[in-house]
Amino acid sequence: MSSRKQHGFLKKGVILLSGGIDSVTTLYFARKNGYKLIALIFDYRQRHKKEIRQAEKIAKINKVGYYRLKIDLAWTKSSLTRKNIEVPSGRDLSGKEIPSTYVSARNVIFLSYAFSLADSWGAKKIFIGAHTQDYSGYPDCRPEFLKSFESAVNLGIKQKGVKIAAPLIKKDKKGIIKMGRSLGVPFELTWSCYQGGEFPCLECDSCRFRIRAFESLGMEDPLLRRR
Repeated sequence: MSSRKQHGFLKKGVILLSGGIDSVTTLYFARKNGYKLIALIFDYRQRHKKEIRQAEKIAKINKVGYYRLKIDLAWTKSSLTRKNIEVPSGRDLSGKEIPSTYVSARNVIFLSYAFSLADSWGAKKIFIGAHTQDYSGYPDCRPEFLKSFESAVNLGIKQKGVKIAAPLIKKDKKGIIKMGRSLGVPFELTWSCYQGGEFPCLECDSCRFRIRAFESLGMEDPLLRRR
């Protein structure tokens, strides 16, 4: 029997899908490796709601079922959820401080939903697009957190052995785009900007990481052609 099969079906996986380069590349990676996916797309009142629409587009063109979950994280002191806090621009990207775009325990919350879905659906893998440039500033993207969280949750669910897969964890944005290119990721449908505008702001951390990565590969970010 092919390793792509589990009891006659494709292997099942749950994916956290934001609509950005990282999660979309992770989706294409998982599908290439034989996983039937269900996506979780979160509306947590983030200012950059365009990422939700792009995530839904990506799911639909890949025929991936999804749940769009609306949750309220109003208590978090993040520039992504509070309009009175400015999204940082021109920040030193080599710094190790936690930026104001950090949403308290966001991945703890998202992964908890994912484990619930996996436990109910019979999936053995949860895919997340966490990577090295994320965990330098966001503590809930770090490998040690993912490993510890996986161990803890498996003590409290019916179906044991559910794993967190973070295939990008050792890559930077350049490596992720290179990988996504080989997988056929439609970068023009992804969204990274933290601001809530129609076009990328080009100045927030996410835009700058993205633009630099494309440039380092001798490529133009397809979103810049729309400006």
